[in-house]
Amino acid sequence: MAAHRVSTPLRCALKFLLTNSFPISRNSCCLSAVCTRKGYSSRRSCSSSSSSCSPDSPVADAKRHYDHLVQCGALREDAQQRFVTERLAQLQQTLKSYSNGIYLNPAPAGVNQKDDKREHQKGNKEEEARTKEEPAPPPPPKGFYIYGDVGTGKTMLMDMFYSHVENPHKKRVHFNGFMLDIHKRIHRRKQSLPKRRLGKMFTYDPISPVAMEISGETCLLCFDEFQVTDIADAMILKQLFETLFKTGVVVVATSNRPPDDLYKNGLQRDTFLPFIDMLKEYCYTVCLDSGIDYRRLDKAEAGKLCYLTGEPGAEAFLDALFEELASTQKSVTGPRVLTVLGRDVTLEKTCGSIADCTFEELCGRALGASDYLEMARLFDTVFIRHVPLLTLTLKDQARRFTTLIDNFFDNKVRVVLLAAAPVEQLFVHSGGEDERDRQLLDDLGLSGDAAERLTLFTAEEEIFAFQRTVSRLTEMQTEAYWMEGDRRHSKKHMKT
Repeated sequence: MAAHRVSTPLRCALKFLLTNSFPISRNSCCLSAVCTRKGYSSRRSCSSSSSSCSPDSPVADAKRHYDHLVQCGALREDAQQRFVTERLAQLQQTLKSYSNGIYLNPAPAGVNQKDDKREHQKGNKEEEARTKEEPAPPPPPKGFYIYGDVGTGKTMLMDMFYSHVENPHKKRVHFNGFMLDIHKRIHRRKQSLPKRRLGKMFTYDPISPVAMEISGETCLLCFDEFQVTDIADAMILKQLFETLFKTGVVVVATSNRPPDDLYKNGLQRDTFLPFIDMLKEYCYTVCLDSGIDYRRLDKAEAGKLCYLTGEPGAEAFLDALFEELASTQKSVTGPRVLTVLGRDVTLEKTCGSIADCTFEELCGRALGASDYLEMARLFDTVFIRHVPLLTLTLKDQARRFTTLIDNFFDNKVRVVLLAAAPVEQLFVHSGGEDERDRQLLDDLGLSGDAAERLTLFTAEEEIFAFQRTVSRLTEMQTEAYWMEGDRRHSKKHMKT
């Protein structure tokens, strides 16, 4: 096979990318890891001797951390970000000595635990009398539900808050990953039940016991990207979170949607609405939306990382970049089999921590968040070739692509794209209902207004997810993101 001839401009871009695959010198910039993530508004350097913005300088809380970053020019002053940071700093102080143990035993009244009823009724009359005389525990601290447009700094502020919370019983998770774990726990509990005997009927509700299990593990749950699109999730959230809240679990969540728009136009939404009321009761609702997408401001690009399918030399550049990156790996190029939940997922071209894939390979088959998390664990750089225009008729592929980018973004996986259009033009909001949509509506017996609401729900959710994905792909092309994603020089901590 003849070797590809790479043009001079492409060769220069390739040199830039490879040169900047190494971490930035400690003396060249004072930003800590949290500064180089979402929501910062400036890349001004500051003197390495400035202790106030050194990544190693001790910072007492999120508010002071924010002050330091503004002071050294890493962040632009933003009144809304400051307000949210001050509120989170107050909660941080409260959580220092907080434990939800007083809410765990006995279980709070009103929690639905049908099958554990006998266990909670144990005890003699003396114990019951003593319990009645004891004052009720104080209400647990209220959490926060922070919502706003993409790129306004929600995740950055969550980074600051979570990193400064001095409580060992804290957990941070992407909301979709959390719900995947919930369903796995529910399934595991059902599988552990004794086999039913013929003629013996019984019911088992595992949701509250699963919530109690989580309450015993953590007293602070931080959620990234809180959104509800699945009816299976929507139907269990009220009971799940009622138990979590009443057992003292504090929730801090970020979302692109206000609480009242969660699961908007979804199936059986009437049964979901009580969850929204409960969420607003246990969490302060705060809007963070200055109208600025900081991911698009003042960020040096890491060379060109998104190429167009019809662009001369684009394929040759990707081939050359893969070969150069592969030359740094202690491995040979070839297929790799990933085992995920007992299934084998084969990627045809990999080399060490580099994977060269097609859109069809990643999004054209039935893969999900668990598969993409495994890829994010194994690879720090992924090429995605031949990404088509994503219309609403490609909803399945588009959903997988947004899930893929969400997981790669959260785990700092570097992405090189070969696509049919620039990132901001990749998603086309047209081509709505297809034959499968009509078949689904027929199977559900929906027509008229109900069918219109469901179609609107699916279209709105896709459009909403597309906007987030475009913003994230934009940040993934920055120099800071590319350097932070190089795992050869830093220990990565996977988010699940």
